[in-house]
Amino acid sequence: MYRSVVNQLCEWKKSPRRKPLILLGARQVGKTYSLLEFGRENYKYVAYINCDDNDEVRSLFVQDYNIDRVVLIISAITGVPIVPGDTLIILDEIQELPRGLASLKYFCERAPQYHVCVAGSLLGITLRHGESYPVGKVNTIQMYPMTFTEFLIARGKGMMAELLQRHDWNTIAGLHSILVQMLREYYLVGGMPEAVSVFLDTNDANSVREVQREILTAYRNDIAKHTTDEQSKRIGMVWRSMPSQLSKENKKFVYGVVRKGGRAKEFELAIQWLVDSGLVIRVGRVNAPSMPLKVYEDLSTFKLFLLDVGLLGAMAEINPAQLLLPNNMKEAKGMFTENFVCTQLTASIGQSLFYYSKENSPLEIDFMMQQDTQIVPIEVKSEENLKSKSLSTLLQSNTEMHGVRFSMSPYREQERMTNVPLYGAGVYFREKTME
Repeated sequence: MYRSVVNQLCEWKKSPRRKPLILLGARQVGKTYSLLEFGRENYKYVAYINCDDNDEVRSLFVQDYNIDRVVLIISAITGVPIVPGDTLIILDEIQELPRGLASLKYFCERAPQYHVCVAGSLLGITLRHGESYPVGKVNTIQMYPMTFTEFLIARGKGMMAELLQRHDWNTIAGLHSILVQMLREYYLVGGMPEAVSVFLDTNDANSVREVQREILTAYRNDIAKHTTDEQSKRIGMVWRSMPSQLSKENKKFVYGVVRKGGRAKEFELAIQWLVDSGLVIRVGRVNAPSMPLKVYEDLSTFKLFLLDVGLLGAMAEINPAQLLLPNNMKEAKGMFTENFVCTQLTASIGQSLFYYSKENSPLEIDFMMQQDTQIVPIEVKSEENLKSKSLSTLLQSNTEMHGVRFSMSPYREQERMTNVPLYGAGVYFREKTME
């Protein structure tokens, strides 16, 4: 299946500032598959080693960081010649290898001619807490579940994906109903590659749900395996509260939803664990719509969104028919729509998202982002309702801004506001693809 991260990997290969690469991302988003595909398409040889529970490599870096010795062993284990520029070395589950991450510093300093990529489940946790992170000696790429555009390509709708990437809104208008139905399918399936693959093979919603439940079980097992009993309990409580948090009209994270009387000091480390693992996306509140947004962030108030809308449906135990049929989701519509937009924007813009609310006022803007030197306020509508009271109010008092509204309505330009169909959320802020 096509994954856009391969384009980033190709840029990494060509970069004159190339260093060993760390590919970050939650479990089962397709990191290993993408690295292997990249290697097969761009190198003569691929030397792949899975470091998890692999006795052959466990002591690879324990003795020393002699890169000549290390390369010789990798070649012997894989049976692949390690040729600078022609061989891609992939060390998967690198966090399981003693001193593995630290070795990247020595690949960078002593043997930059080798092309090395590493990946691993919960690697974001390791990087935050590890003492030997190779600061300044690595490149990093963050990977996410398949976007809606990638889903379209996998679904055999590559031309539709291309039209979206070109921003050819006039042509897209004639395909609006088809794209809306594809979007509803994406709400059900999401972007976890295994769920997409099963959907394409079976066209069976129950089989998709089974895969999603298996992934959620794997996440719960990771939480239990990599944390203490007390941490695991608190992380699990936050994790299980996600559907309830997102079903509220105001999606601000509320500790009392996790546990009655819950407080920040009890759960802030649990939330950070989920963020570092890539399982949730944190969207901070800003108390002023001013540049730079990060300066105006209120660190005590935020929203959390799930990494994948399909997994959200499985967690919330929503009947697939409610997602596939129009006007059949009721209260859940806002939960899915806002989570969808968050995941698509996060995967496409490569920067932090925020939201804006005004003290003692009902005014709230779903998302705020920076684009070049401008702040872009974003409102999200689950259907075709184009009334945007909060967005209109903000634009009236900030005449330099141009707003964006994502909804089920087709593309249209309005005075100081652009309506973009929801299925265009992942491509709208990306540079238009040239024909």
